[in-house]
Amino acid sequence: MKRLAFLPLVLLSLLSARSQEKDLLLRVLLREVPPGEEVVLKTPEGEVRARAGGEGVVVDGRVYPYLDLNVPHFALGGRAYRGGVRLFTQEGRLLVVNLVLLEDYLLGVLPGEMPEGFPMEALKAQAVAARTFAVYRLNPRAPYDLCPDVHCQVYQGLSAERPRHQEAVAATRGQVLSFGGQAISALYHADSGGMTAGSEEVFQRALPYLRPRPDPYTRMQPWRLLVSPTQAQRALLSLGLAPRGQDPPQVLERSPSGRASRVRLLGVEVRGPEAQRLLRLMGLPSALVDFQGFEAVGQGAGHGVGLSQWGARGMAEAGFGYREILGHYFPGTFLSDLLIGQASAPALALR
Repeated sequence: MKRLAFLPLVLLSLLSARSQEKDLLLRVLLREVPPGEEVVLKTPEGEVRARAGGEGVVVDGRVYPYLDLNVPHFALGGRAYRGGVRLFTQEGRLLVVNLVLLEDYLLGVLPGEMPEGFPMEALKAQAVAARTFAVYRLNPRAPYDLCPDVHCQVYQGLSAERPRHQEAVAATRGQVLSFGGQAISALYHADSGGMTAGSEEVFQRALPYLRPRPDPYTRMQPWRLLVSPTQAQRALLSLGLAPRGQDPPQVLERSPSGRASRVRLLGVEVRGPEAQRLLRLMGLPSALVDFQGFEAVGQGAGHGVGLSQWGARGMAEAGFGYREILGHYFPGTFLSDLLIGQASAPALALR
C-alpha cells in the first residue's frame, strides 16, 4: 500500500523563525470591528484600545496606517491567542488579524475540528489535513489568509489547546499532502454517510484526489428531519428563486456518490452544486438524502468531500495508521515534508 517516491514540494518563503526552527507565518482574521466601535486587546505590556479612524487605526489618540503588536500572546474577547496582532482598516472597519506561526495555529484548530477523545491516528490525520488546508490558503496578495470559523477552519486559539491535540500536531510537524508538487485543497467534513463526494458535486471543480470513495468505517447513522414549506420557500428565495407551486421536495437525480444533484420543490427545479446549497439552506445535515413528503430522511453530516472525520475515527479504531487514513481519502497524493527555502525530502506516496 506504500511506496517511496521523490517529489519536489513547492518552495515557500521564510517568513518567521523561533528557536532556530523555521515555520510559516499565517494571518488569521479574528474580528471585523464596525465603524465607531472600539476593540480591547490585552497584551503582556497592558491593554490596547483601538478603533477605525478616517486615516487608519486610532490608538491612544494617535493614528497609524496600520499597527503591528509584536507580542508572544494576547487576549481578545476573553479568549487567548498565541502570536502577535496586526490592526488595519478596510472600508471603514477595523480588522484584527492574528499573526501566528503555522504549528501554533494548528494547536488552536484541532480542538475545534476533532474531539480530543478520538484515536491518536485520527488526530494525526486531522492535523495533516488542517496544516495542508492552511498552506493551500496562503495568499500574500490578500489582506489575510484565513478566517476563524467553519468557512475556513474553526480556530479557537491558545485558550482551547489540549494535550492530545498538541501531541498530534507535534508528531506530524511540517507534514502536508501534495499533488503535482503543490499543497492540495485538503477538504474535510464530519461524516460521509458511507460514501464521500467528488469535489465537483459541491464545489464545481473536479480534482483528481477528491473523488467519491466508499467510507465503510464511518458512523452511517440515519437521521430524519421535518422541513416546513416556509423553510423551503426561504431557501429558494435565498438563491434568488421564486416558488411557483406547493409540491414537497423530490430528488430527481443523484450524483455518483448518491447525493441529490437535481431537486424539485415548490414548483422549482435546482441542479448541480446549487442543489446541495439549497439543501444546506433548508437546514439538512447532508445531501445524502431522500424525501417522504416534507420529511427528509438521510445520513451523514457535512459536504462529504475529502476526509470524513468519523470515518477516520473508525479506520483508526480498526488499526489503520494516519498515512493509510490520508491515502484512503486523498488518493494519489504524497505525504511531504514542508521545507522552507530548501529542496524537499523524499515524499511518501499515498493510495
